[in-house]
Amino acid sequence: MTVVLAVVLTVLLSVTALLALARIYRGPSLLDRVIAADLLLATMLGSVGAEAAVTRHATTLPVLVVLSLLGFVGSVALVRFAAREEA
Repeated sequence: MTVVLAVVLTVLLSVTALLALARIYRGPSLLDRVIAADLLLATMLGSVGAEAAVTRHATTLPVLVVLSLLGFVGSVALVRFAAREEA
């Protein structure tokens, strides 16, 4: 059961990452690309969190915190940049 769960989780996270990369490539606007980049980062956070849960290591917690802060700051910066371009 654990192997099946790991395979399903890997497939779902891979499909999500591929769809986010496709949206980054094809996104008609900058905001679509920003949202897709956030989705890709959330997928990375999910995969690192799943790996930490499976291996029962708490050493990846700082990596999760840094990645989430990077995503937040990056999103805010890009949205402020996009808002400045429209005005």
